[in-house]
Amino acid sequence: MNVAVVNWRDPWHPAAGGAETYAWEMARRFARAGDQVCFVTARAPGQRRKETIEGVRLARMGGPFTVYPLVLVWLVLRRGLFDAVLDCQNGIPFFTPLVLSRRTKIMCVVHHVHDRQFDVHLPRWLAVFGRFLEGPVSRWTYQGHESVAVSPSTVSAMRERLGWTGPIHIVPNGVNVSTSGDFPRSRTPRLVCVGRLVAHKRVDLLLDAVSQLRKQWPELTVDVIGRGPEEARLRARLPEGVTMHGYLPEAEKERLIAAAWLQVNASQGEGWGLCVLEAAALGVPTVAFDVDGLRDAVRHGETGWLVPEGLGSTGLAKGIAVALDELNDTYSAKCREWAGKFCWDRSAERLAALVRGRAAGPGWEEP
Repeated sequence: MNVAVVNWRDPWHPAAGGAETYAWEMARRFARAGDQVCFVTARAPGQRRKETIEGVRLARMGGPFTVYPLVLVWLVLRRGLFDAVLDCQNGIPFFTPLVLSRRTKIMCVVHHVHDRQFDVHLPRWLAVFGRFLEGPVSRWTYQGHESVAVSPSTVSAMRERLGWTGPIHIVPNGVNVSTSGDFPRSRTPRLVCVGRLVAHKRVDLLLDAVSQLRKQWPELTVDVIGRGPEEARLRARLPEGVTMHGYLPEAEKERLIAAAWLQVNASQGEGWGLCVLEAAALGVPTVAFDVDGLRDAVRHGETGWLVPEGLGSTGLAKGIAVALDELNDTYSAKCREWAGKFCWDRSAERLAALVRGRAAGPGWEEP
């Protein structure tokens, strides 16, 4: 098949996150299976307009907002070329059904519903417009098309908050970590936080919790791994015991994660929380708020702990304290077992079957 994967960014974009990892892992596996794949995305400063990586042709154009109309024009000029399009929604989709022929198989890939996050990142008028595009306009545009979600939470949010009525299939994330490294665990309490440094990740809550935790565990340290627009502001207010590393190569990132006793994710909501799965594969449980996506990725009392949403930094500190008291080797073993259930190859095979209109089997299996 000739397939276009349309995503806001590619994995090499400075602001790339889990959605970009997902789109790329699918694209490269489609190409490996023999499909002709083009990854259509925005272009960050310094990136080439065109290149081929692992058999996937990349076409880059526009910035965070201009990429949407430019991609539609690009597709109009190639209207009859593609058999299938994966239209990845990052807040709003690309509305590809408006410009493609009916014979093209279009699947809207949704990681999580952004309605509540628009207010965090955008002026009020633009947030209202964003919710209008994500809700009624998307619902109308994609009626009659199948969609893909990465977790049960996302399916529920699409049904309940966006009013989505069409078929929604779950194709979960996989996990990529080193299996050869033997990384030692820290002898003193150590936390790690991995992810893009943006407002809705709420890293502030973790920083506020640190001073409370260090009263009981004076040797407690925290490693924050990631980059983003919030980095300078967060660096300016780091409490004692916290180190911000910015971007790290995968091997160094894994070494720091594996050294931690716990990973902490204070996000307002996720589609899944890929960092949770990556930490679990290294035997590290996660403390997170009980919000969309994270309640699917974290098995409360088995692979981590869920803190009730709305309790702020005090609630997060108490949740981490409980986790540090209860932590034992059982959690590490269950984390590895849980992460072992998720594989990019299986997810790509499921998505490929859905694109081709074949039975794909169950998309979500409880442990």
